[in-house]
Formats: sequence, C-alpha cells, structure tokens
Amino acid sequence: MATGEAREVTTVVARAPVRICDAGGWTDTWFARTGLVCNLAVGPGVEVRVRHEPRSGSATVVLDVAAFGERYAFAPGEGPGRHPLLEAAIARLRPALRGAETEITITAAPPPGCGTGTSASVVVALLGALSTAAGQHTAAHEVAATAHGVEADDLGLQSGVQDQHAAAHGGACTITVEEYPTASVERLPLTPETVAALGRRVVTVYLGRPHRSSAIHEHVIESLRRDPRSAEQRLAPLRDAAAAAARALVRGDLDDWAHALAANTEMQAGLHPDLVCDDARRLIEVVRRHGAAGWKVNGAGVTAAR
Repeated sequence: MATGEAREVTTVVARAPVRICDAGGWTDTWFARTGLVCNLAVGPGVEVRVRHEPRSGSATVVLDVAAFGERYAFAPGEGPGRHPLLEAAIARLRPALRGAETEITITAAPPPGCGTGTSASVVVALLGALSTAAGQHTAAHEVAATAHGVEADDLGLQSGVQDQHAAAHGGACTITVEEYPTASVERLPLTPETVAALGRRVVTVYLGRPHRSSAIHEHVIESLRRDPRSAEQRLAPLRDAAAAAARALVRGDLDDWAHALAANTEMQAGLHPDLVCDDARRLIEVVRRHGAAGWKVNGAGVTAAR
C-alpha cells in the first residue's frame, strides 16, 4: 500500500442450512403466542463470505447478491433499499463496521422465494459472518433472535421464529415458543440409521413460482381474526402434529413422521386455502400414486417422504 500502513484483512465464511419441512408451523407466530415446531434443516443452504478491511475514513459496504446478479456499494445504515432485508441486517452491525470496507458475497443453493426459509438463513449467516469479522462472538440463539428482529421489528414483516432458529442450529430439532418471540431449541437425537434413511427417502420439489411469505401471513391472520373463538382450536392440532413428528423421528419411524407431516398439511390448509395451492395438490396426488408415505407443503414447494 502506498502509505506503508499495515492493515489486517479478515475473511469469514458462514454457512447456514435451509428448512425443508416442518410440523407445527404457524404456531411460532405472534397471533398463536405459544407454539411447538418440529423442524428439519439441511444443506446445501446459503453461504455468506465477508472480507473486512479496516481503513481510515467512512465505512463502506459492497454487497454482491449472486441470485439477483447485483453488486452495489453503500454506507451501513444508508442502503438504497434494493435488498431491504439484507441492508437492515447490515445496519444492525453498523457500529462494528465503522472505519472499514466490508465486501459481502451471498450465494444460495435454493432459488429465491422457494419456501424453504432461505431469506432467514441468509440473514442468520450474514449476521454471524459480520459479527465474527468484527471480532465479536454471538451464540446461535442470539443470532436467531436478532435475525428475527430484523424482519419483524426493523421491517415490520409478519414472521414466525422457526426459520431463524432452524438456520442457526440446523438438523432435526424442536422449537418451543414459550411466549412469542422467546423460543428454545432442542436437537433431536437421531440415530445414524435414521439420518441415512432421511437422505434416501426425502425429496423436496420446487413448484417453480416464488411466494412472499409475509403476504400469506397476512391472509392467515385475517382469517383467524374473523373467527377468533375457533383460532386456538385450529392451531392446537398443529402443535400436536409437531409433537407426533418429533416422537416419530426419535424412534426412527419415518412412516409415522411422514403421516404427521401429511396431517399437518391438511390442518395448514384449514387455516387458509392459499397455504396449499392447486399445483401443490396435484403434486401430492403424484407422489401419493407413487407410494409416498407423507408430504408437507412449504410455501412454493413440497417435501415428500417415500
């Protein structure tokens, strides 16, 4: 460098899995208040690469989002709104990025909007990478809580808590919501045989059209508001499905697990018909004819277990 001044450049790579299926979703929301979700999060998911170079002068962030073919620079907290969720997450770390040039490259295996909680996984990996690059240590549950706050508090989006916690912890787990948004995570003790069977028997299919989960949340909330007395009666079976799915996974009984997923899907449709679209119904019929034990609709995709 021209000045001869030594600068320590830090490069951090953070990866987070994506949620491919769950039982008990929608009970992890503010309108359910308490909930239980049995979640399965796997790779390949998302990768965030951060190159952090201290320097004199104002802070600059260069954001490279491969899925959209976009690369642009801005000051932390002053993003142009091209990717509001990412820019809001970066703004959370603004003090740690002071006096540095930070280049952020984001790649993801799943396509955007496919219903696997990819945006939550990106924010979890982004916050983790930026914190590490700035020399901070943040526990997984803290990263998940902050990532949820970016969506719900900073941007005012309708968001449950399960995707962020699934991304931060990975694998098969239960997420218990004591009082929204406070949640605890318990990793399910799966045997190697069960893990191998999941790899052989489970497939996730993208329906080809992205969806905006916050908009779907609004439809569900309005539906529940129209009949508040029955809201808990419609949500309680989803918690029961999560408990049944978790017990089946721990036993290694993937048929029972798949049955719990299929039951959950019908309960999900009972919240609002848009949650199980016509394309998903047609795909369910296809996998049913080919002997699938169960299935779960996840936004713009379906996960089936043979």
